Amino acid sequence: MTKVSVLYPNGENKTFDMDYYCNTHLPMVSELLGNSLKGATVEKGIGGASPGSPAPYAGMGNMYFNSVEDFGNAFGPNAEKIMGDLPNFTNIEPIIQVSEVM
Repeated sequence: MTKVSVLYPNGENKTFDMDYYCNTHLPMVSELLGNSLKGATVEKGIGGASPGSPAPYAGMGNMYFNSVEDFGNAFGPNAEKIMGDLPNFTNIEPIIQVSEVM
């Protein structure tokens, strides 16, 4: 299984609209990726390692695919539309990691 994580680093003057992300962006992404997308999770940062410290990430989205190829085939043709929606919910440049789930 392949996991694609999209991480949105927290910081001063960075904004992230979790409501839009969960209720508008993710349903659009799910529809565009179709049956290649096997599952997805969302995480909202609430704190860091030390009590009271800020979360390193405002939010994280995780998508699961059977293979890297399945991800590429589904995301590639839709990348422009998906990435073009980012300014509607954040001013953060996301970090993307592709991982093999062990």
